[in-house]
Amino acid sequence: MPLAPSRTTGTDDRTVPLTADEPVAHTLLNCLLREICGPERQTAVSGTHLLLRLPRCGELLRVGLRRVSLTGAHRFTGPAGRWRDGGWHALGWEELAACAQRELELRTGVRNEEFRAQVASSHAGVAAALEHAAAPGRAGSRGTGPHARYLRSEQSLLFGHRFHPTPKSRTGSPADWARYAPEAGARFPLRHLAVRADRVREEAAAPAALTALDRQGEVPDGYRLLPAHPWQYAMLRAHPALRDAVRRGDVLDLGERGDSFAPTASVRTLYDGRNFLKFSLNTRITNCVRKNADYELRGAVALTRHLEPVATALTARFPGCDLLREPGYRTVDVGDRELAEGLGVIVREGLDARLRPGVTPLLAAAVADEHPSSDAQFGELLRGADPVAALGWWDAYLSLLVPPVLAAYFDHGVVLEPHLQNVVLGVDALGMPVQALFRDLEGTKLLPGPHTAFLDSLPRDVARPLVYAPRRGWDRVVYCLLVNHLSETAAAVADRHPGLEGELWRAVRGVLRERSAAHGEPAELRALLAGAPLPAKANLLTRWGRAADREAGYVHLTSPVGPGTVSGTANGTVSDGLAAPRTRAASRAAFPRPRSTS
Repeated sequence: MPLAPSRTTGTDDRTVPLTADEPVAHTLLNCLLREICGPERQTAVSGTHLLLRLPRCGELLRVGLRRVSLTGAHRFTGPAGRWRDGGWHALGWEELAACAQRELELRTGVRNEEFRAQVASSHAGVAAALEHAAAPGRAGSRGTGPHARYLRSEQSLLFGHRFHPTPKSRTGSPADWARYAPEAGARFPLRHLAVRADRVREEAAAPAALTALDRQGEVPDGYRLLPAHPWQYAMLRAHPALRDAVRRGDVLDLGERGDSFAPTASVRTLYDGRNFLKFSLNTRITNCVRKNADYELRGAVALTRHLEPVATALTARFPGCDLLREPGYRTVDVGDRELAEGLGVIVREGLDARLRPGVTPLLAAAVADEHPSSDAQFGELLRGADPVAALGWWDAYLSLLVPPVLAAYFDHGVVLEPHLQNVVLGVDALGMPVQALFRDLEGTKLLPGPHTAFLDSLPRDVARPLVYAPRRGWDRVVYCLLVNHLSETAAAVADRHPGLEGELWRAVRGVLRERSAAHGEPAELRALLAGAPLPAKANLLTRWGRAADREAGYVHLTSPVGPGTVSGTANGTVSDGLAAPRTRAASRAAFPRPRSTS
């Protein structure tokens, strides 16, 4: 059943309903810790609090700690505080965003007038999600059927990315989000367009690839069915090229009809229990307007064809792993690129194409969620498990996830993107991991050497976005696999068993050592095992600079898998690599109390 998130008070272990204020503040603090205060050694632990100094604007902040993590994925509790007039005073999320804005302006020399409005938008998104989570009858909105539990996991991410400053920032009206958001438990029929056959552009990697579109409904002779996201159609219906096409009869609007689809965590990818359809959506979500660019439409099918031998080989070598193919796309072709991209839809295989019988699929991001807002979250999935069982679960998880990702890179020159929202975990009746399905070819890239002939065969505008240089590709693999995915999943396990975190990372180190031997001790894995810092995507700085996600840079974190850091104490340092004062006196030495500025 869906769960209403709550938090435990620090005084009497009572649970109280969670509001948007603390998660939004904690997310901002996570970003400041990872990208500003940590790298500049402006943070320390003092008793039960984490201290952070914003060195340019002179603010000293703190937040309560539920648990300190080896990877900087600390668990916070309660409101943020700010040092003022000789004491600590509560700091609301809006004031914290203003502090972050001042620090970033001074650090970068760049002004960003959007930033605080985007934080406010994210706060509104979290608040709306929490309101729906607490509403009676929420479970019924997920429907029934063999994948009902899976859809609950897809639609349970109420707070978004813990290391993104505006994870629920979004454009569009609240009424539209209430109808189409996954957090609202949305289900709705598609808008059906009939497009004259000579005005259709499509590609298919297999003969039956586009039956997922054609089976949606009947169209007049000489036409092909083009389903559209109803929200996207509402935004495009006044487009001059679409109006002209409708007037000429090249496009017929058949209205909303057919089976209902449910939005997955990405919002624009919808699922009807048989196939995923990835639509364009001219709505800004977190950083980007989510549309299928022309090169992404063509690239998805080209990659599906090209990667078939790789995917088959990985599945044969590592039973339990598989890749969800994207074998086709369709769009309208009336000579307008904006309309072709706006109405383009990519077909992705459904789960039944790859899922073993009796296996329950769950979104990995829901398993790793800090708050148990669905029955997929680790604490709910393995309720009552002792530490030995938790370690067994973790070992099974690592054996499914890590080997195929590294083999794809080292043996096939393929950069998979296994971040939490791109992996579907399959579990057995006891909640044990037995399958890992990788999805979304948009993030899958190729190293140029092994794939030069294939890339040369493609139009340049399609080939260019498919390539990563080796260093960039390796940074992406390490970030997605270790920092985004395993760090967050380990945090969920350690929340239930706080004494296990060191053991969890020892297990990761063991798997990396095995894979290093299997791949001939490559330099990249030798560096990881020696404790080289881990790249972490700089979401705060990327958002502040208004850069595209593909241009995001990285900051570097102290690694928990080096030979001296998996003991669980990390030589007296906290996970961000800074000295951890153990007394309030030591904290005062690390951070002298500022004078009153009043």
